[in-house]
Amino acid sequence: MTALKTTVYRTSDESPLVPALIRAAESGKQSVCLVELTARFDESRNIEWSRALEQSGVHVVYGFPNLKVHAKMTLLVRRDADGFRRYVHIGTGNYHSRTARVYEDFGLFTADDDIAADVADLFNYITGFGRPRKFKKLLVAPFDLRDRLIAEIRAVAQAAAAGKPAWIGIKVNALTDATIIAELYHASQEGAKIDIVARSICSLRPGVSGLSESISVRSVVGRFLEHSRLFIFQAGKKVSYFMGSPDLMPRNLDHRLEIVAPVEDPELQQRLRSFFDVVLADNSSAWELHGDGQWKRLQPKKDEPARGTHAVLMKSARPRARRRAASLRRTR
Repeated sequence: MTALKTTVYRTSDESPLVPALIRAAESGKQSVCLVELTARFDESRNIEWSRALEQSGVHVVYGFPNLKVHAKMTLLVRRDADGFRRYVHIGTGNYHSRTARVYEDFGLFTADDDIAADVADLFNYITGFGRPRKFKKLLVAPFDLRDRLIAEIRAVAQAAAAGKPAWIGIKVNALTDATIIAELYHASQEGAKIDIVARSICSLRPGVSGLSESISVRSVVGRFLEHSRLFIFQAGKKVSYFMGSPDLMPRNLDHRLEIVAPVEDPELQQRLRSFFDVVLADNSSAWELHGDGQWKRLQPKKDEPARGTHAVLMKSARPRARRRAASLRRTR
């Protein structure tokens, strides 16, 4: 490894992230950390971590006065057998070991050259070495995230108007941005099917005649805190998958540094779609939002088994965990 760069929005004493940065700096590697001092409830903890990092030789930066850095990203540069290669991790959740036990989140680890180049440009930006001009694959706020999401929504609306398959799946903590909501209403009026999973605030009204008849909104409340942000757009034969850090709120789209990454591997795309299917089939821990603004909890019908999102996901995760453990034992 020759360089390690990451963002810290929230972290904990148990997290291996900060010790890894310190070890990298002490080993003579380039070690860079963006610490967001205005992370709500964690301001004092982040100040403590920044001091410890600086004392160990880590290059610590603090972002911008009027732009909170909410993106969750890590860049690792390594010398491989065929030369230098950049590896990137992009998450929907914070690098926080305690919340990782109780939050539902997704992470993407990739060596994609274009995504790595975009992340490298962003780290250059937040460390004061230039402003990105154009991103190859990432959707980034406050630069182009809203416009590119709108372009995806409009493509689905056009497919629906042409009688082609048209579906949008959105999973966020909150949906309040008026421009995004207006585009979703228009897509619904063109005939697109839209499923929204919003954990908390949702300013969109689903199922309103002539406005949002083909939109459904639900929230899942269960064992874990739903925290991931996912976006799927089906426009005819083209289906695009994305994941990242932002909610669809003006503060996230206009006043924070946020990133959304495409998920292009077919196997990973299938996992995201299967996850959406599980959430949309939930009949025991899901609440549906009605057009009058009232939430109603779903209940299994008579003789129908309960299908809670978290119970289903834990059951599917156990075989993967056993296979991973067996693989680790074989490599020792």
